[in-house]
Amino acid sequence: MTLALIPARGGSKGIPRKNIRPIAGKPLIAWTIEAALAAKGIDCVVVSTEDEEIAAVARECGANVPFMRPAELASDEAPGIAPVLHAIEQLPDHADLVLLQVTSPLRTAAQIDALLAFARESRARSVVSVREVDDHPAWMFRRTANGALDRYAASDNVARRQDLPELYTLNGAMYWNTAARLRETRTLVGDDTLGFVMDAESSIDIDTMLDWHLAELCLASHMNQAK
Repeated sequence: MTLALIPARGGSKGIPRKNIRPIAGKPLIAWTIEAALAAKGIDCVVVSTEDEEIAAVARECGANVPFMRPAELASDEAPGIAPVLHAIEQLPDHADLVLLQVTSPLRTAAQIDALLAFARESRARSVVSVREVDDHPAWMFRRTANGALDRYAASDNVARRQDLPELYTLNGAMYWNTAARLRETRTLVGDDTLGFVMDAESSIDIDTMLDWHLAELCLASHMNQAK
């Protein structure tokens, strides 16, 4: 059985109450819950939170909240793996788990299913979603004490983007692992992790208000196209 785990703590600093703040007509968390519920490969959708208001909103959106996360696992100092390990202790019957971040509202049910299919077909133990980098290190510079620019990463072909090697970065949208691997390694990403590529729009990760406004524009556009 595959568990979709959605961590949503109440102590967001950059955008207060971010997880349940309305965006494009719904609480932010609703977009991820709805995608998880619509994914065919997901057997159970669980929200992990220490916040009663978030728990209530999550239940209204159709997610399960079978336990409350201990406050010490929802602090700024708590590692990102903490709610995952806590969840698999509470729900030991699931063979694998996909962590879905609330801050990726443009990730779709189809992409969740595609990642699960990729994990199954590749016989992986760990898969994480990635996107191609926007700014290639070959075009980045250090600034010296006198203001001169020193190229950060030397490359023989820097004139055209298409000549550069493809590089990817984690986009934060999805982390899939077998429960056995999580118990063994206590990490989401390691040397055995495979990358599942997502497009730039679906990879939007809300960290700042600029990210918020961009995500809201994209969500509103998709809603208008669906009418």
